[in-house]
Amino acid sequence: MHADLRHDHHVIDCIVVGAGHNGLVTAAYLARSGYSILVLEANSSVGGAAVSAEVFPGMGARVSKYSYLVSLLPPAIARDLAIDVPLARRRVASYTPDPADPRRALVIPSNDEQSLAANIENFTGSAKEAAAWQRFYARTTAMAEVMFPSLTKPLVSREDMRARIDAADWSDFVERPLGEVLEHTFEEDVIRGLVFTDGLIGTFADAHEDSLHQNICFLYHVIGQGTGQWDVPVGGMGAITAQLADRVRSAGGVVRTGVEVIAIEDDGEHVSVTTREGDDEVTYTARTLAANCAPGVLAKLRGLETATISDRDGGAQVKVNMLLSRLPRLRDDSVDPADAFSGTFHVNESYRQLESAHRTAASGQLPTPLPAEIYCHSLSDPSILSKNLRAAGAHTLTLFGLHTPHSLFASNGTHQTRASGHGLDADDALAAVHATLDSVLAEPVADCLMTDAEGNPCIEVNTTADVERDLRIPTGNIFHTPLAWPWADDDQQIGTWGVETDSPRIVVCGSGAARGGGVSGIPGHNAARHLTSVLG
Repeated sequence: MHADLRHDHHVIDCIVVGAGHNGLVTAAYLARSGYSILVLEANSSVGGAAVSAEVFPGMGARVSKYSYLVSLLPPAIARDLAIDVPLARRRVASYTPDPADPRRALVIPSNDEQSLAANIENFTGSAKEAAAWQRFYARTTAMAEVMFPSLTKPLVSREDMRARIDAADWSDFVERPLGEVLEHTFEEDVIRGLVFTDGLIGTFADAHEDSLHQNICFLYHVIGQGTGQWDVPVGGMGAITAQLADRVRSAGGVVRTGVEVIAIEDDGEHVSVTTREGDDEVTYTARTLAANCAPGVLAKLRGLETATISDRDGGAQVKVNMLLSRLPRLRDDSVDPADAFSGTFHVNESYRQLESAHRTAASGQLPTPLPAEIYCHSLSDPSILSKNLRAAGAHTLTLFGLHTPHSLFASNGTHQTRASGHGLDADDALAAVHATLDSVLAEPVADCLMTDAEGNPCIEVNTTADVERDLRIPTGNIFHTPLAWPWADDDQQIGTWGVETDSPRIVVCGSGAARGGGVSGIPGHNAARHLTSVLG
C-alpha cells in the first residue's frame, strides 16, 4: 500500500496530517464515504493529546497522559463513527477546601439540587449564595441548549446567534468581562473562584481582561452536551482514539505513524506533502489536505510567515500524572477522600488567589501557591489499573495547574527566570505542585506516591515546553490557538464550516479551527463536511 501512495503512482483524495482525535474523525468520515485517505502521524502511535499511556513503565496503570475528561463530543459523531466508549458520571462534581481553613470545604454533588443548595448554604452561611448559584447555572444551561447543537452546523452570524440568546445572558457572558458578572452574582470569594476556573483551563487571562478570552474559555466549558457535564472516558482517552483509528482502517483508510511531514506545497491543482521516513524523504500527492496541527505549524510547513505568540495567546498549563498507593488524608475529616477526589478537587483557587496568581505569572514568576485542580480517574474507572493495583488500593491522580504561561518554561521566553537565561523546568513545577497540594492535605502527597522498580516516585510533569516538544504544538497551547466565539468572525465566514484556509484544497481540522478545543471531534467532523463538497 505504501508504494501505491507515492507521488509517482497515485493521487490520494485526502491526506490528513496528524492522527489526533480530530484528524481521525475527519479521516473516518471521508473513508466511510469511499474516498482514499492517508493519515500521517509523526509520533510512534496515534492519539495526539488524547492518549492513554503507561507513563510509569511496569507499574500496571494506563493514564490519560494529557487530556482526561469528555464533555464536548457530540453523541451524533459517536453514533456516526460507532465509537462505543462508555462515559462514567462522577458522583461528586467538585470538592473545594477553603484555602483559609482547609478543615472545611464545599462539596458540589452531581445532579442533586437539594444537597447542592444545602452544601452551599452550610459553607457560606447564607441561602442567598445557593440561590445565586442555581440561577447562574440555569442561565448557562439555557445558552448551552442553543449553542451546543450549532457547533456541528455551518457558522451563523454574531447577530443570528445573539437573537437566539436571552438579552441579559448575552450581555453578561458575551459582552462583559466574566469578572464583572461573577462579582455581581456571588459574594463569597471561594465560590467566585470555583466558578471562574472554567474560564482559565489552558487560558492565561485576568477576570477583567478586555480580550474576553476568559469568557470564551468559560463558554466552552459550560455548553457541552447542552448541560456542561464533564464525564470520565472508561478505559482512558486512548480508548476513544484507538476506536477512531480502527474505524479509519476498517473503512479502507491508511494510518501511518513515525512519518514526519516536513513540507506542504499547493500548486493550484493538487497538494504535495513531503515527509521524512527514517533516512528517506517521500512525497505524496493529494486532491485535498486536512491539517490536524496548529495553524502556525501548517503555515510553517507551507513556507509562510508565522507570528510570534504572546503569553495571552499561548499555552498556560501544567499537567501532572501520579500513581498513589492510597488516597491522601484530608484535613476535612467530614468527607471521605473517595468522594473528594472523585470529582474536581480545587486547590488554592479562590477568586483572590487566582487574580494574585495571574499578576505573579505576568511578572515572570511561578505563582505561590500554584492554583490547581485534581481528580482521581481510577475512582470512576478502575479498569485503567491492573488487578494487582486495584487489590492493593492504588489510585491515579491527575493535576492541572493554572496560570503557568509558556514564557515561564521556555528558554527563549519573554521573562528570563534564571540567571542562565533559561526558563523554569519540570522540577520547579513539581516543587510548586507538592507545596500547593500539601497546603490542603493532612499529609504530604509524597508519602502516598508509589515508587517504580528503580525507587523513583511515580509522578510525571508535563509543562507547556514538554507539550510543545512531544506534540509539536507551539507554546504547548492545548487549544492550538486562542479559543474563538462559536459564530462567524465576519460576513465572509457566515455559512462556512470554520475550517477553510486561503487554499480551497487545504483545511484545518484540529483545535485551531473555529469551534475547536477540547476532545470534541467537532472540527474533524466539520472539516469532513466541507471536504465532501470539495471532493464531490
